[in-house]
Amino acid sequence: MRRLRFLSFWLGALIGALTGRGRRKRIVEEGSESPGAELAVVGLLLLSAVFAIGFVVVLATGSWPNRTQYEGIALGGSLLLMAFALILVSKKLIVTEQNEEDYPEPEHPEEQAEVTQIVRESGSRFTRKRLVKGAFAAAGGALGVAAIAPAISFGPALDPFELNWTPWKRGKRLVTEDGAPLKASDIEMETFYTAYPEHSARDNIAAPVVIVRLQPRALKLPRSRRNWAPQGIVAYSKICTHAGCAIALYRKPTFPPVQPDPALVCPCHYSTFDPAAGGKVLFGPAGRNLPQLPLMIDSAGHLRAAGNFSGPVGPSWWGVRMKGPITQDR
Repeated sequence: MRRLRFLSFWLGALIGALTGRGRRKRIVEEGSESPGAELAVVGLLLLSAVFAIGFVVVLATGSWPNRTQYEGIALGGSLLLMAFALILVSKKLIVTEQNEEDYPEPEHPEEQAEVTQIVRESGSRFTRKRLVKGAFAAAGGALGVAAIAPAISFGPALDPFELNWTPWKRGKRLVTEDGAPLKASDIEMETFYTAYPEHSARDNIAAPVVIVRLQPRALKLPRSRRNWAPQGIVAYSKICTHAGCAIALYRKPTFPPVQPDPALVCPCHYSTFDPAAGGKVLFGPAGRNLPQLPLMIDSAGHLRAAGNFSGPVGPSWWGVRMKGPITQDR
C-alpha cells in the first residue's frame, strides 16, 4: 500500500508538471523586496570570508605576538558574521506564510501535490540571487579552508615558521638569568650553566642554552665545528629533541676509569647527549642530536655566539621538515 501511494504521488506530480495543473494561482504571495537586507547579507558574508582568510594567514605566518588570541578572534568572528547573515536572511528575505489551519495530512496525491506547490511557488524577496549565492560560496569556501588549515600545518604544505626562529646570531653575548654577561673565565670544569641571548626575549624556545667546559683534548666535534668550542667551552640548546623538556642534569664521572664520560641528561625521559661529540644521542628516546651553538670569546673575555645553531631547536618531529634555524631578533 505504501509503495502504491508513493507511486501515485510522483505520478500525480509528474502529470501536474506536464499539464500545468495547479498553477492557476499562486498559493503564497510574493514578498516585498528588500535590497538593503540583501546588501547587508552580502557584506556580512564577505566579512566572514575575510576573517576566515585572516585565520589562515595568522596560522601560516606564525610571526604574530599572542598568535593564539588572534586566531580565536579571526575564526570566531568569521562564524559570528556567518550566523548574523543567516539570521538576517531568515528574518528579511524568506517569505513566511501564516495559515490558521494546519496543512492536510498527505493521504492523497492531490493533497501532496498542493503541499509541493506551496514550496515551489513560495514568493521570493531576493533580487540579487547570484550575488548572494556568490557571497555564500566565498564565505563557505573560506571557512572550509580555515577548517582544514590546522591539519595541513602538520605536514609540509603549510609550515608554521615560528618554530624556526631563534634569537641567536653572530656577536650576540651570552648572559646569565640575571642578565650578567658570562666570561670564559667564569666557566669551570664539571659545572653546568644556563645562558640566554643578551637583550632578547627568553620565552623563545630557542633562547636558553646549556654551557659546560671540557678538556680540549677530549672534544670529538665534527671537522666543520673545529672552532666552535674555544678553550673547551661548548654550548647546546637546552630543549630536548625528544619531547621538548629542559635539559637540567649534567652527568660527570666521579671515577673516570670506571664511569662513562660527561653527558647532558633530560630528566623527563632520560635522553642522554654527549657534549664532547656535538650533542650526539647516547641513550633514550631522543631521535636527533642536540643543536650546538658556536661560541667565540671577545677581547674582553666575554662569551659570544659565533653564529646560529647547527640545526632546528626542539623535538625531532618539529624539525623533520626544517632545513635549519632562522635568526630572528625579538
